[in-house]
Formats: sequence, C-alpha cells, structure tokens
Amino acid sequence: MHSQILCKGTAAAVAARRMRNILGPVLGKGGWTWNTHEVKLLNTSAGDTVKIGEISYQLKTPRNPELVPINHMSETLPQTVVQHLRWIMQKDLLGQDVFLIGPPGPLRRSIAMKYLELTKREVEYVALSRDTTETDLKQRREIRSGTAFYIDQVIVLQCAVRAATEGRILVLEGLEKAERNVLPVLNNLLENREMQLEDGRFLMSYQRYDKLLTEHTKEELDAWQIVRVSEDFRVIALGLPVPRYKGNPLDPPLRSRFQARDIYYLPFKDQLEILYVVGPNVPAERVSQLLSFATTLCSQQSSNLGLPDFPVDNLPPALTVLEHFPMLSSQQLVQRLYPYQAMLGKEGCTAVEGVLSRFELLDACQQPASSAVLKVAPANTEQPGQPGAQADVTVRITDKDITFQVPAGTKAPRPPNSNPAFISTPSHAQLLAEMVQSHLVKDMCLIGAKGCGKSVVAKEFAEMLGYSIEPVMLYQDMTARDLLQQRYTLANGDTAWRPSPLVTAAQEGKLLLLDGIHRVNLGTLSVLSRLLHDRELSLYDGSRLLRWDRYQALKEELQLTDEQLQERSIFPVHPSFRVLALAEPPVAGSSGQQWLGPELLTMFMFHNIQPLARAQETSLIQGLTPNVPKEAVEQLLHLTHNLRQTNDPTAQSLASSLSTRQLLRICRRLSQYPEESIAHAVNKACLSRFLPSLARSSLQKGLASCSIQDTQPDAEAHDHSCTVKDGVLTIGSVSAPVYNAGEKMKVPDVLFYDNAQHMMVMEDMLKDFLLGEHLLLVGNQGVGKNKIVDRFLHLLNRPREYLQLHRDTTVQTLTLQPSVRDGIIIYEDSPLVKAVKMGHILVIDEADKAPTNVTCILKTLVESGEMILADGRRIVSDPLEAERRPNTIAMHPDFRMLVLANRPGFPFLGNDFFGSLGDIFSCHAVDNPKPQAEFAMLKQYGPAVPDDTLHKLVAAFGELRAMADQGTITYPYSTREVVNIVKHLQRFPDEGLANVVRNVFDFDSYNKDTREVLIEALHKHGIPIGAKPSSVHLAKELPLPEVRMSGYWTTNQEGNARRKLLCPTETHPIDIKGPVFLRVQGYPCERQESRALSFTEEKATWQIPMSEVNIICDITTNNDAIYMATCNPVCLFAMKESGDTVQCMELYDVFPRTISGVWQPFVTVAALGSPLEGQVVLHEEQSNTVLHLDVLTGAVRRLILSQEPEQPAPKASKWWSSSKEAQGGHKMCREFAYKNWLLFYKEGGNQLDVLDVLEGRVHTISLPINLSKVFLVAEDRWLLVESNTNKKFLLTKPMHMGAEDSGVCQLHSVSEDGVSTGHGANEMYVPQTVGSDQLPNENLSAALGQKIVSPNRLLSDTSSYARIIVGFPDLMSPNEVYSFKRDVDLSEMRGGDSGGQIFSRGGLKSSVAKRTNCVSLLSANQVVRALPPGQVPLKDIFPPDVTPPMTAAYLEVTDLNSKKLKYIPVPRSLSVSPYTSWISKVSDSDVLLAGLGSGGVVTVDMGGYVRLWETGLENLQRSLLEWRTMIGSEDGRPIQITVQRDSGLDVTAPKHGKVDPKNAPHVGGNQWAGGTGGRDTAGLGGKGGPYRLDAGHKVHQLSKAEIDAIPEDVRKAAREMGEKAFKARLKEIDMSEYDASTYERFSGNVRRQVQSLRIILDSLQAKGKERQWLKNQSLGELDDAKIIDGLTGEKAIYKRRGELDPELGSPQQKPKRLRVLADVSGSMYRFNGVDGRLERSMEAVCMVMEALESYEQKIKYDIVGHSGDGYDIELVRTDKVPKNNKQRLKVLKNMHAHSQFCMSGDYTLESTEAGIRELAREDADERFVVVLSDANLERYGITPERFARALTSDPQVNAFAIFIGSLGDQADRLQRTLPAGRSFVAMDTKHIPQILQQIFTSTMLSSA
Repeated sequence: MHSQILCKGTAAAVAARRMRNILGPVLGKGGWTWNTHEVKLLNTSAGDTVKIGEISYQLKTPRNPELVPINHMSETLPQTVVQHLRWIMQKDLLGQDVFLIGPPGPLRRSIAMKYLELTKREVEYVALSRDTTETDLKQRREIRSGTAFYIDQVIVLQCAVRAATEGRILVLEGLEKAERNVLPVLNNLLENREMQLEDGRFLMSYQRYDKLLTEHTKEELDAWQIVRVSEDFRVIALGLPVPRYKGNPLDPPLRSRFQARDIYYLPFKDQLEILYVVGPNVPAERVSQLLSFATTLCSQQSSNLGLPDFPVDNLPPALTVLEHFPMLSSQQLVQRLYPYQAMLGKEGCTAVEGVLSRFELLDACQQPASSAVLKVAPANTEQPGQPGAQADVTVRITDKDITFQVPAGTKAPRPPNSNPAFISTPSHAQLLAEMVQSHLVKDMCLIGAKGCGKSVVAKEFAEMLGYSIEPVMLYQDMTARDLLQQRYTLANGDTAWRPSPLVTAAQEGKLLLLDGIHRVNLGTLSVLSRLLHDRELSLYDGSRLLRWDRYQALKEELQLTDEQLQERSIFPVHPSFRVLALAEPPVAGSSGQQWLGPELLTMFMFHNIQPLARAQETSLIQGLTPNVPKEAVEQLLHLTHNLRQTNDPTAQSLASSLSTRQLLRICRRLSQYPEESIAHAVNKACLSRFLPSLARSSLQKGLASCSIQDTQPDAEAHDHSCTVKDGVLTIGSVSAPVYNAGEKMKVPDVLFYDNAQHMMVMEDMLKDFLLGEHLLLVGNQGVGKNKIVDRFLHLLNRPREYLQLHRDTTVQTLTLQPSVRDGIIIYEDSPLVKAVKMGHILVIDEADKAPTNVTCILKTLVESGEMILADGRRIVSDPLEAERRPNTIAMHPDFRMLVLANRPGFPFLGNDFFGSLGDIFSCHAVDNPKPQAEFAMLKQYGPAVPDDTLHKLVAAFGELRAMADQGTITYPYSTREVVNIVKHLQRFPDEGLANVVRNVFDFDSYNKDTREVLIEALHKHGIPIGAKPSSVHLAKELPLPEVRMSGYWTTNQEGNARRKLLCPTETHPIDIKGPVFLRVQGYPCERQESRALSFTEEKATWQIPMSEVNIICDITTNNDAIYMATCNPVCLFAMKESGDTVQCMELYDVFPRTISGVWQPFVTVAALGSPLEGQVVLHEEQSNTVLHLDVLTGAVRRLILSQEPEQPAPKASKWWSSSKEAQGGHKMCREFAYKNWLLFYKEGGNQLDVLDVLEGRVHTISLPINLSKVFLVAEDRWLLVESNTNKKFLLTKPMHMGAEDSGVCQLHSVSEDGVSTGHGANEMYVPQTVGSDQLPNENLSAALGQKIVSPNRLLSDTSSYARIIVGFPDLMSPNEVYSFKRDVDLSEMRGGDSGGQIFSRGGLKSSVAKRTNCVSLLSANQVVRALPPGQVPLKDIFPPDVTPPMTAAYLEVTDLNSKKLKYIPVPRSLSVSPYTSWISKVSDSDVLLAGLGSGGVVTVDMGGYVRLWETGLENLQRSLLEWRTMIGSEDGRPIQITVQRDSGLDVTAPKHGKVDPKNAPHVGGNQWAGGTGGRDTAGLGGKGGPYRLDAGHKVHQLSKAEIDAIPEDVRKAAREMGEKAFKARLKEIDMSEYDASTYERFSGNVRRQVQSLRIILDSLQAKGKERQWLKNQSLGELDDAKIIDGLTGEKAIYKRRGELDPELGSPQQKPKRLRVLADVSGSMYRFNGVDGRLERSMEAVCMVMEALESYEQKIKYDIVGHSGDGYDIELVRTDKVPKNNKQRLKVLKNMHAHSQFCMSGDYTLESTEAGIRELAREDADERFVVVLSDANLERYGITPERFARALTSDPQVNAFAIFIGSLGDQADRLQRTLPAGRSFVAMDTKHIPQILQQIFTSTMLSSA
C-alpha cells in the first residue's frame, strides 16, 4: 500500500493496517483498481509464448543461452511484481525503452532479471559509476599482436554496441551515478537506434537497414561499414529518484527517451507473506510490528525529518536470524539493519525511538542478552555439488546453547579464545557472537572509531571460522576499475585485464575485508551492490561471476562442463565468500562524513563496536603488556574515560587520539621504561604541543583532575650525550646495536651539532624504535626534523629510502612508477617498495602535503604488514606465506617508516595527517630548541659571533614563536632562520645584525601590521632594525668648574676628655616573631631594550606591576638584584637586572592602613649579602618596624630591636605638619647591608642600634649628642652629624663588637677649617652622601689632576657637585677638602614643576624629601644625582629654539675623570599617582635612584617604570662600538664592483706610476697612477701595486638608494591623496570627522587581531577551494592509471586540476552561525572607570563586526545585549549587519548608552540559555555562542554550576564565556568550576580579541 494512507497519525496506522488487509486486492496504487494477473507459459506449435494476464509474448531461442538470467523467478510472485512485469512486456512489445525508478535496494534489478528470464532474453548488464566514460559504453581498443584493435564493447560497461547488434537487452543500473554528459552518447541509440562508432562503422536501425537491403546487397552495406541494430534490442534503465537521493539528475533529452515506472517497496501484505514464509516460527505479531516499523521509516514524513530509508529488503535475512534466535530483542535486530544511534543526531534518534515504542519494539531496555561463541567445529555436510565448507557454531545466549551452521573458510576453524594475541573481553565476545549470527545471512559492516579494535575483531572472526582474509584498503579517489580489474600488458605488448584481489577473493571463498568504506565515493561503491545483493558481477573483460546455485543450474541446463563455461568467461562465486566492511562512525549532520546513506544500508548488516568499558580495557591492556605498572594503567584509563564521557567536542577529539591502540602503545613503552611519566606519554600521544589552546587547556585540566603530574626527570640533570662504542650506540640512557648496513651509500651523513633538546627527542625515538614502532615526527618548518632523522639513522648506521610527498601524490606514485618500454608497460619500484624489500628505513617527508586519502594506504602496511601494489604483487609480512603464494614480496624484518609532517592547522594548512593516521604511529613533537639549547647550537654554527648578539637573537625569536602560538602573527619563525642569520654573521662579521635579520623579515615587509609587530619585538630585544649609524643621542656634555681646595677637616685625637668621649655599648639578642608565609607572586617582565632605534645612555626599561594608587618609596640593589619598596599598600618587588620575571610580595596584612589616609608608612629596604642572598630587611620609619623577608620562600619575620614596650603609632591628625616637624623618624643605614649588618637611629635621638642579622643580636651604643645624620664611612668609622649645630663627629669602634669589650667606642669631634681662616668663612655643610670606600688611586689622581695615593672619601652635598676629602677617615692629620662648587646651592633653587607636584608645592615648602637621590660610582669616578627639571640649567643643554621635553627628572652625571657634566633626561611616566603630596615627601623629582654594580644606575619613576642607565664612560664607548657593529657599516659610501682579471703579465717592481695631468680613467696596463685593474702601479683593484690610490674614478658604483631620497613634494602629494580619499569616504557614508576619530579609538585597538583573523578566514576559504583532480580529460597531465589506454590510442587519458562541483544531492554547505552576547548591564558602566570593561567589550564587538565583514556567506552572526532590562536587546541582526564604520559606530554608541541608562540586574544566564536555544533551532553548519560578561554573577544568586549547565545545555551549540572584569578573584573562581576550554578570564582586557581569535581558530576552523 502506498505511503499516502499509512502513518498519518496515531490510531490511524492500526486502522490502516486493517483496511489494507480488507481492501488490498481492490484498491491499487493511488486508488486505481486492477484485476489480478497470472503468468502462464504456453507451448504452441509456433513456439513458446509467455502470457501475463491478457498480454502475450512470443519467445525466441537465445543464441547465447548462458547470457540469459537464471534462477531469478520464484514459485509464487506477489501481484505487484506481476503488474510490473506486465507493464514491461507492454513496453517491450511497443519497442520502447523503460526506466524503473524507485528507492535503493535490489528489487528493481530483480524485476528486470525476472522479466528477462521469463522471456529468455540475453542480458548485457552495466553498473554505471562515476568513473564510467564514453569508451566504456561504446568501444574500447585493445592491443593484439602489437596493433590496436577496436573491440565492440562486450565488456561490462562497454555493452551498448554489443547489445544493439546482437539483439540483447541492455540493463543500465545506477544512471544517477554517471557523471553528467556521459550518457548522452546513448541518446541517438535510444531514440533512432543509430550510433556512429569510433572505428568508422555505423549502427543503423533495423527498419532502415532492411529497407536498404532491398536496394543493395549485404556486401555493399558491409563495405560501407553499416551494421544492423537488432529489432530485439531494448534498454532497461534502473535508477534512483534524484533529488530525494544523492546523485546527478537525469539529463532532460535522455529522460524524454524513456518510459518510467515507479517500483516502490512491495505492498505491506505482499511483504508480510514473504516474511511469514522466511520465518515460519517467528510470532506473526512480531513480524508485522517489524514491517510496520520499516514501512513507517520509508514514508515521506520520515524523509522530511532527514531519516534515511529503512532497508526493507534486508528484513527477510533478519527474520532468518530471528528464526534461529527467537530470544533476540527486536531493538537489537533493528540496530543491525538500521544503526540509528551511530548515524543519526539526537533528534533523529528520538524520532526513531518514538516509532519503535509506537510499535512496541523497545524491548532492549533490559540488558542485551549476553552471548558468546562457545565452539566452532567443521560441519560434515558435504552435499553433492556444494563445495562450500560449513561450520557448526554453538553460541550461548544468556543460558541457552544454540548450534547452527554458517559458511566457513577453506582453512580449519580455530576454537574461540585460543589466540594468545587476542584478549577476549565480554563485549568483544558478545560482538563476535552477534557477528556469527549475521554471518549466517548477509555481509557485515563493523562501525567503530579508529583504534578501537575493528581490525583485530575482524581477524579473530576470520580465524575462528577458518577464513583467509583478503584486505582491501579503500581510499577516496579509488575508481571502479581499481576495485574490480586493472589493465596490464603481456610480455608481447598485448593488453589484458588482471582481476583485483576483490574478484579473486570472491572466486576463492575468502573473507573480503573492505577497510575504510567511509572514505570511498558512493558512486564507486555502487558497482559492488550487485555482488553484495545477488553475488553476481560483470567485469570489464566480459567475464561474469554467477552465484553458486545459479552457476550450477546453468551448468545442468546447458549440459556444459566448468571448462566450457570458463571459455565463455563465466565463473562461479564461491559459496563461502563473504564481505566484511570496516568503517568509522558517520558524523551526523556533516556533509562530508555522513557516508551511511539509504543505499549502503541495503548492502550490509551493521555492527557497532562500542569503546571498551574501563574494566575490560584494563584487563585487555594488562593481558597484552603484562609488565606494565598497574597504577599507570589505572591513571591512563581514568583520564581516557573521563575524556570519552564528556559531551565537550574538544575533549572527545582528544579522546580519539587516546584510542585503545594508542593506550597499548603507551603501555608497551611503560612496561619497558617504567620510570617514564604518564603525562609525557599522554602529551606525546595527543601531540599536545600543537593542539589549539582550547584543546590544550582541556587536556591539562583533564590530566590535573586525574592527578597525573609531569614528573619528567630534570632535563639538565639528565645526561644527553651520545656515544658509539664497540658497535653499540647509546643516547642518554638507551642503547641499541649499530646496524650492519649493506648499502653504505644510502646511510645519511649530515652536519649536526648535538644539543640537549634534540638529543632528548632522539632518545625518545630510539626507545620507540627499539619497541618496533614506526615513528611520526610532527613540528613546524625548520625545527630540524630532517636533521634529527638523518642524524638518528647515521648513528644507527641504517640505510634510508626517501619519499617526498606533495599535493599530486597518488596511491600509484607511492607504490610503483609505471613506464612504457617498447610498447610494454614496466613498473619501477618506488622507494617504499625498495625499503620493504631491502629492510631499509623509509623516510616519508612532508606527509601532510599529500591528500590523506592517499596516505591512508600506509595503514594496512603498518598494521597488518600487507599491501597490494598496482602490478598485482602484494607485500606480506609473514615469510612463510610469501613462499606459499606466488607474486608476493616478503617484508624485510628491519623495514621501518619514519614519517615527517608539519603540525596540523594554520598556517600550514596541510592535510591533517596526524588526525587520520596518527594513532598507528608513535608520535613525537619536535619543537624549536629551548633558549639554552638553541644558544649552544648557534654558538657552534657561529663561534666568532659575540654571545650578546646570539642571546638577543634567541630571545627575539623566542618571543616571535610565542606570538605565533598565540596567533598574533601567522608565520612560526624557526631555528632554521636563526641558523642562517648566524652563518651569515660568522662569515661576514662586519655586517650588522640589523641588516642580516632582514634576510628573514623582508618577506613581511609589505604587510604593515606584521611588520609593526616584528619591529616591536626585535626592538624589544635590542636588535636595532631600522636604526642608522648616525642616530646616537647621548646627552650634551658641559664643562665642570675647576676643582679647588676649600679647607681642612681635622679629627681631634688627643686633647682633653671633652673632645674624646667614650660611648658605652650593650648587647642583647633580638626578639623574632614569625615567620608567616606570604604569597610571592611572579609576573612576567616585559623588558624593553632601549637602544633599538637610537643609542642613548638608557639600556633597558620595564614596568613593575603595581596599581596606580601605589607609591614607590625606595629602591636598592645588590649585585644584579634590584629591590623596590612601595608604601600604599606596602609591597616589595624584586627582580634581576637581566631577568624576565618580577617577584612581588604584598605586605598589606603586615602594614594595614589603620586609620584611612592618616598614617602614611614610609619604607626603606636593605638587601642582605652572602650567605643570605635573596633576603632583605624592610624598615618602616615611623613605627620603627623592622621586617626580615625572604623573597624566595615568602617567609616574613618581625625583628624587635628595642626592649622597651612599643609606643603606639603616632595619632597626630597630620603628623607631617610643620608644628610637629621636630618629631623625627627612625632611620636605617644600609651601606654595609651586604655584610649583613645594619645600623638604626632616630633623628634627634642619641643612641645607635647595630643589628647583626647573622648572629641575631643588637648592639646599642649610647651617645652624648643628638643625631641628625649618620654616615658609615667605613666598617669601623662612622661620621655623625649633630642635630642642632650640624657639627660633625667621627665614631671609631673595634671591628668586632663583643659583649666583653663594651664601652670602647670613642667619639672624636671633627673640626672644619676653611682655607682662608681670615674672615672665618667656615660653612657648615651637611653631606648628602659620603662614600663608604675610597676612590681607586688612578681615579683620585685624575680627579685632582695630580698623582696622589692616599685614603680618601668622595662626598656630595647640595652646594657642590662633588667634594673629595683626602686622608679621611684614616689619617688623623688635617685632611684636605677639594670641592667642585656649584654656582647656586640646590636647596635654594625651586624644584620646578615636575610630575604631579605642581599642586602641592605652595603649601608644603617646609616638608623635606626623604630620599637624597644621589649616588657615587667609585669605579667610574662619577657622582650621579636625580634632579627635578627646575634645578637643571636647561638653557645650556637645549638650543634656544627647542622646547625641553617633558621629563620626570634629569640625571646629573658629574664625571671627575673627564671633568664633564651631563644631564640625561628621564622620560615622564605615563601614569601619575593621585597622591601628589605624599610623593613630594618621598623625593624632589619623580624618580628614585640606586647605583648598579655594573657601572651604571637604575631609576624607578612613580609610574613604576624601571630604567637601567649606563653612565660610565668606558662602558658607554664599548656599548657604542657593539651597537655600531650590530647596525653594520652601511655608511652610504658607494660600493665598488671589482673584477679580478689575470692579465698573464708578470709583476715587475712596484712603483707609483705616472700621474696623468688630465686625470682620465685608466683601466689595465702598467703605466698610470690612479688607474683601476692594472698591475704594479698605485690604484684600485689591480695587482702588485704598492698601495691603493683612488683618483676619484667610478669603479662601477652602486649607490645605496634610501627612502629618504624621495623628494618632499612627492611625499606630500601622496599624503594629500590619502587624506582626500579618507574625507571622500566619510562624506559618502555621511560621517563626521569627530565620529570617525571616535570609531578609530575602538577600531585602532583591535586592528591587529582583526587583521590576523581575516588572514586565517581567507586561507581557510582558499583551502576549501583547493582544486581536485578531474579524471578522464582529453588534455592535461597523463593519468598513470590510464597509461595502457594511452597505448591503445584512447583520448580521455589525462587528468587535470579543476574545481569539483559539489555532488548533487549532497547537502549544501551551510554557513556557520555565531551569536555574541554582550553584557550591557549597569555594572559595566559603573566599573568601566576601574578596569575599562565596557570599552573592552565594545572593542570586542567592533572586532567581530570588522573581522567578519564580507564573510557573511560563511559565518552569519548577530549581536545581542543583555542587562537588567532584558536578555535579548537587539544590537545587530543577522540580516542587517553593519556595512560601514558609521553603522558600526552606531552599534557601539547603542551599547554605551544602554549600559548608562538601563535598570540594574543580571540576565546573563537567561540570555545564554535563550541564545543557545534559538541557535539550536536554526539550520547551520556549526553554532557558536560567545558570552561577554563580568564575573558579577554571585551577586545575583547565579551559581557557577548553573552557568556551567547553561553553557553545555546543547551539544550542538559551542558556547563560550569570557569574563571581563571581576572584583577580587570572582572570575578565577568561576573559571575553575566551568568546563575546560569553555571559559576565559580577560582581566587585562586587551586579551579579549586574542581570546575570540582562539575560539574562532580552534573550533570554527577545525572543521572549515
């Protein structure tokens, strides 16, 4: 009955079934009535007649009875079939050609064959495929005894002519498969029965021929080459309706020549009767339920749902299974016929299960009956004439044993579970039992993910039943010919056909393994449908394979022997022959991967291999690798099953690379090397180094959650040497014997510099090599893959064969190269075959460039060691089998493959070799060497290149690679490039680095964005690309005033006791509180080399990560460590001078801001020395708090010095106001901190506390005077300044204080006398700093201008540049004071308006800055101070017309060696703290200063910018020299080209030569002076002359053209042109310039990301458009597969690249769908001031709009806002995306305005859920939702778990959350609970564009 009635609703279906049974005979199709017809065979005198109903047909005796179909008629024919036969007979009598159209399945063919058998007609059968060409239908040439003959197309596809002339029926099956424009060759034959043949003959219809015969003789017609088309010739075409099914629609002219008949599935009643006959014991109710289910799924409604038709024709075999196994559940049975769970998406499965339950077939809810094969025994049922072996199989199902007979192979069956290499698990046992049941009736297809054991199960199944396996690896561009027969040439040059393994397997009764049926094109596979359904096959050379029983019937009927039938090319198909197909699961909904369509469903029974359960996998792994550590297996499986069970697509893709096969490989290795870390193995298997960042984070999260740590032994500690000793190679800890190579010249030998990282890779490779694995090395270009492999083989002494793959590699070129010699085709072995034969190592390079469908043939070679070559030979791994079978190549046991490939993905855009074949190799990721290793390697390439240059290169390239990984730049710069630079520098050392790096970067010189990124990165690491040798900007030098002696200091030694005071001391241990451990946080330090474009005193700069309210209050150094303290809140920052991280300790808890804003702590820091490196003492001056901090561990201890109780912190409202000024602070003297002791005193106090940190004691010294300052001028002599009179005292103390000799500190007063004591000008100056050590003698002599050796101290104060006191403090005689006086005392000058201090100067005159900012560098003989601009003589430094730059301060460098004064400007900091008054108390200028050990100073300004300065003259000169060499000496002088000619004349004595008065140029000769190219005379470029003499002639000068040479007016014109175009564009889109600049603010920030996203989208588009091979062309490149056709003279033997039209009927490429949910809630506006979150999200939106412009057809997007006003605020609609900047700006303005005026509240969750729901309903290729939100969810009661559920609510929609801005650690907490790879925190909001880019690249693009 037709589908119109059935299944319209609920009870209707049941009613319909009853109606059908009543009305069946009455109501026909669509309601016509018809009578029942019967078929009769009548014997009359005129010959036999066949009568169907009232129509009769006169039979003729066939001339070739073996071509008449046999055994197709059955006893009873359903009425429907009889109707069809009657109709065909009508058309036959009319002489019309028919087209039987209908759903897939064998029914149409069987009706055609029944008709032909009934009418005794000979048949020519053609299965059309997409490879069919015109020659296949008309004529094909063959070469016979050296000449090409046309053979009438007798052969499978070449049957049209043969059928026409012999009066046969031509059956064309699969018209929808043939490519367009092939079938029209038949048009005229169909219409007029005429056809012109290639050999000049002409087919003519019988009416015209017979008419001509009346006028001419037959001989004449033959001479004219006219051939009669028989009157019995008819065409029956069988096809599917397109478009409902895939394929090419019929050509209208062709269609019009056929009469069509719809052959739908048999009506319900007929089907039911057939099924009752097949399964007499199956309950009728069950049969009708199954059939109802099948019929429902074939209805129109189900195909509207996108469900493929149910294979109704497979119900009879299924019932046969039920007949034997009544306890099977129907649902299981349906799964085998219609594996809906594997091939349909979620909705499809629900629909199918709905129908199942509707017909009460959901009976497998209970556990599927467990079953296993118990035993297999050969059956002794040798029936006569049935050679096919049978086997008795006993299967236990739950607790019943059932024995039944199945076909078996030719070998003896093997009992189950007796194979030691096959570990049986319950699920595999169950599977094998189910397979045996299906094997009873039909061919099978195993569906399972790669690496889950399909091949193993297939092998076990075959061995159990005694089958020999014939593996056929299918690949994508396989043709029908490759499947069935190939052409070859005989020894005499004749062409012949060779059957393929598939055909021989059919004849010999083997098990044919079709591996990879999902790859092959359906149009090619369709040629097998007749073999699978009917076991019949017609081949190209005219031979036919018949089903065994039909063959026997034919033999009996015609009374012929086997030999006679074989002469007529008819062969039987062996009854045991079975097909087992292996396939990967179809991807529901994807266009390319949904291979399982209605046609394939009719061909097989399907079995799904589920991934193993964890326990089963454990036992399997432990069974196969017995020694593997148990806990390792546990952890591995824990991880794998976690990944497999998530519904996160990224995690599942990872799970696919951890297939059972990979796990076994990992465990084999672990059992051999148990000390290896699992994390390492997993990372290696997943190639985590090259995963997109999302997948990588997902994997790391997975590893962490399974607590798998990477315990890789420390690379440095590990020995990575490699030695060859006594024939044993040792790499690291692995040894292997060196191979004894037969062919020495094939062993590679390569220049290789060992480095640790490559040795580690090689050690890893050797481990796997020894385990017998084939290796795959994946890495970027230029990281040394080839070098490593060659070195590896060189060390092992293994010969190699080398294959380079490329886009045009085909399966043929991989295996054999055909060539023609003397008309005979000869196959040359490819390197692959040679390597297999000889046992060499095959190195396959660039494996990702070849199409994966080509490289996948390597799978059978690696896995089963088998491979079939194009010339019919096969490679086998078993040497015994190789001896048994002819034409085989035994695989040499030493053969191995090493495959090299680039990493998958952008920018290589190769094919994903790793994805398709990664799990059959052991994978190794090869990365660029780590910095140390790379440096060591470069050093070997360029021993003469300065280390500094190499370090810069390594650092710069390291940064560029990191950028490439993040996707900021697209090209991954590799070691190869650096090596080339170093080689150049080694050879031409005078050329500057800045020039040589251009050899690499000039590729990018036209891409503006990339160029900016590159230059920025190179400059950051100090590679001065683009700098000119002339750009040296050192500060201007001013003369220093003359030094003069200004007086004496006398230390009063003797005299009365008043002058010499003894000071008592006492000692007590210190009290230590703590330690508490605070977190030490490391921040990456973005260090910028400052001499990139010009040479200045500034060396490098970086910023410390401090908040803008924080104030820096101290900086100190120790060796190369720099420490800074800040005081709001109190923090300590520590870093190394050349390091790349900044450590930060927040001491907020130790110094809380007690009463807000009143107590302003002020901190001094002292760095301790050996053995306490890395530890500091922090001193807070008001509360006198002393802390000891360990920066490495974070330990904080409080040291309590004084014994009296602590006084509370001052409560004064404003303690710094002038009234309280007297109350001084506590001070710390840290000159000798590096010796681990410090001195504390209180201003105005009278005691000194000396803290000895190592001993933990305090020595307190009481003084008779009140102090204002203390200078430690030596360890045992201290200079004290008295507070009221500024009088100076010298305190001497013994070197080592002990408690016993207390009271021996002596105080001496120091009297100062001026030079001319006459008018008592005795100025009392307070020094700012006094050196704690003396100037070296040569510096002292240089400073004073006289040779002098003496103790001395360098002292500085406000009134002089510097003072030197000679003799102080060691000599007691009067010490001379030499001064370099200032004109004006600094303290009297205004500080000037520096930084933020403009406002506060007036009110705070009285406050004195606490830091003096003055440093004396003794080794460089310099005093450096930081001065505010107001104290600097700017008019001397800058010319009058130049405005001085805005600066934070100037460094005043007083150089006593050169007697010069320099002022170096310190740039302003970009941010200024709001606490200006507080800053002014810290320092006069905006910077703090400390000396550096390396002869320079370090400054830090209030914005946290740290700068290193080089001030010492010698250092500067050295650096300038290096800098100049780096730039290179292209100084604009013309280059001369000199040709050296050997003139053949000897050199006489050198002379000057004559001087030409006219100075004309002379070339050559031996006469004139100043010539070029001569000899003996002085000149240029000759030989033998005494010296070079340039008389000013050109020697072919090449002038260096510089950009600067462009005339100014040209530049101006270009500029104006640009501006004009910009204004015109603005006018066009009606946008004001103000708007344009507003938009630019957002657009400019994301320009780079937009650019890189667009590059990626473009290249994807390009990849999608990659052209394919079009075969059978009449011009192009020769197609290897068609060489023989070329010999015979065919035309269409070429192939060329072209755009492949999408297959008709294949689903259209849908666009991807993206929705961005932007948070426009009030909190975004409210907190925008804090972290700029609203602007960031506006930038993100701007980026999406700009990047996706003009890709609308690929990615449809919309942008929806959510806020307290609702969850669906429309910003951009999919159908109305903004087209220009004005419209985009409008969107941004809307966002801003909305968040300003909306209600408060949060709809993030609702918005996410709604977005996901809406997108899931839309029709799209992939769907993405990106949620931009602040992490403010908890405030509105949204738990992270709920949000996580929302994000993953629909597996079809990939949803991601990006949290912008969070208060505290909200965002981090959220991210930890959300699924891996689904959420991102963009605290520094400039990362958002990068995150979006990651999301796009890793997911969108994975499938693009």
